[in-house]
Amino acid sequence: MKPTPFDYTAPRTVGDALALLADDSRDAKVLAGGQSLIPMLNMRLARPEVLVDITRIPELGRVVVDSDGCLRIGAAVRQSRAAADPAVRDGWPLLADAIGLIGHPQIRGRGTVCGSLAHHDPAAELPTAALALDARFVVAGPRGTRTVEAADFFVATFATAVEPDELLTEVVFPPLAAHHGRAFEELTRRHGDFATVGVAVLLERDPASDTVRRARVVCCGAGPTPVRLTAAEAALTGTDAGPAARAEAARAALGALAPADDVHSTAEHRRESAAHLLVRACTTAWERTR
Repeated sequence: MKPTPFDYTAPRTVGDALALLADDSRDAKVLAGGQSLIPMLNMRLARPEVLVDITRIPELGRVVVDSDGCLRIGAAVRQSRAAADPAVRDGWPLLADAIGLIGHPQIRGRGTVCGSLAHHDPAAELPTAALALDARFVVAGPRGTRTVEAADFFVATFATAVEPDELLTEVVFPPLAAHHGRAFEELTRRHGDFATVGVAVLLERDPASDTVRRARVVCCGAGPTPVRLTAAEAALTGTDAGPAARAEAARAALGALAPADDVHSTAEHRRESAAHLLVRACTTAWERTR
């Protein structure tokens, strides 16, 4: 199919982009990488009257580590560029791992980090990584700029805290503590497909006691938003992350997850798969704390 007719504009400043989004006379959509939007246009699931291309706004194209040690990724940064950046690979390897699981190289070469986050498919890797990494989202709009925590950003399937007249300008990842390890495991029908279910794990090791000081476990594909498994985190914290602790964390995940049946998988299959992936991810993450 072909999209319905639309106008195209490429503002050079955030202010100009916001003015276009605030125009109530026409339905406007933001275009960055277009890897989700263009298929929706072609299938006529989205029918905007104007596309606002933000990729020519210089300030949105940066990947920097600021004076507080936080990683800041602008809304126009391609996924492949972020994953290849030495600062990302060294300081936030879970983010690089998550990007590496997205689709195929052609997708990652055009898609943007913030675009995937703003689109918020609950089976996508980046929203899950963002929640695991305690990301913060900088949102600009006619009422000024605000910052939204990851726990509050993802509202429902394909819905976030960004209002129609606002623009996600960057995502901020705080620095990770020393002695942390990570893993992102997912189950897919074919390479490049969206995950049937996936699990991201971050473990911080206490070198004095050789136990888990802090754990973060987040699941994708098991609800309308990424699901943080706090009971599984509690089961791991203070332990040696050995077989018994991993098994207890898996049991906690089984008790907490309540996915729905759909054409891709049954709820029970998702729950059992998530528990299995959690054990595998915990094993890898703990090994990487050394």
